[in-house]
Amino acid sequence: MLRIGVMVSGGGTNLQAILDKITDGNLKNCVVVTVVSNNKNAYALERAKQNDIPSAVISRKAFADTKEYDKALIKHFTEFKCDLIVLAGFLSLIGEGFIKLFKNRIINIHPSLIPSFCGKGYYGIVPHQKALEYGVKVTGATVHFVEPEYDSGPVILQKAVAVEEGDTPESLQKRVMEQAEWEILPEAIRLISNNRLKVDGRIVRIL
Repeated sequence: MLRIGVMVSGGGTNLQAILDKITDGNLKNCVVVTVVSNNKNAYALERAKQNDIPSAVISRKAFADTKEYDKALIKHFTEFKCDLIVLAGFLSLIGEGFIKLFKNRIINIHPSLIPSFCGKGYYGIVPHQKALEYGVKVTGATVHFVEPEYDSGPVILQKAVAVEEGDTPESLQKRVMEQAEWEILPEAIRLISNNRLKVDGRIVRIL
């Protein structure tokens, strides 16, 4: 059984996508054992409660520095014996200590086709705003392993989504979530749970 910890800052729609895939049998031998948010008002915490999943609020603001924050995160996810940690719209930077301890066991969903519209400051609605400003015809989402730099780490899966005439950042964000994020994040978890991924340096191969 793959024990999954999910980190989320907002509504938790990607968390819900994972839970739905577990419920319908597409994610076999997977269980979400804990949900962590840096935001006490995140609706994701309510989703966890509705599904009887233990949750916790661990905010960077509550700690003197990133090292102390890392220690709190490490303690939590170690106690829950997590095999995989999923950043599903988590908007707080985590430290190198946490990332190194769970190397190749932390994945993130990003709302663009990395390396486009990513890096520091590119989160939430921003990647969609920038995609429209640049006039690209295609955007999408990326699942990747997490490394210390923002939105770095080997890419696992990507899915493209067309930009339509008249799109707003909000309409584009909604379509990217529905057509890409909610599909490729559970699929990446499925590949990991079935030992279908091999990481060679910064290259991911699907076996």
